[in-house]
Amino acid sequence: MTEVTTFSNVPSEDVRAHLRAYLSFERLVWFTVLHIALLLACLALAFIGHAPLIAFLFFIAGSLVTIAGFVIHGASHNT
Repeated sequence: MTEVTTFSNVPSEDVRAHLRAYLSFERLVWFTVLHIALLLACLALAFIGHAPLIAFLFFIAGSLVTIAGFVIHGASHNT
């Protein structure tokens, strides 16, 4: 059976700060994963699909949309 440990001696400010840091790191990891997937898709489009200009425009637009999405999402979900 799994033990549940409670930290009753830890101040709630520390718990909130830890949660904010964890969520910020989680958002950073998601952004990185999505940006790498976008990069790989654009490289495939450029080299395998023989459409480097479209791939470049798709990468720039996708990067801007991803950044804007994370900024909007992060601003609306602050803890």
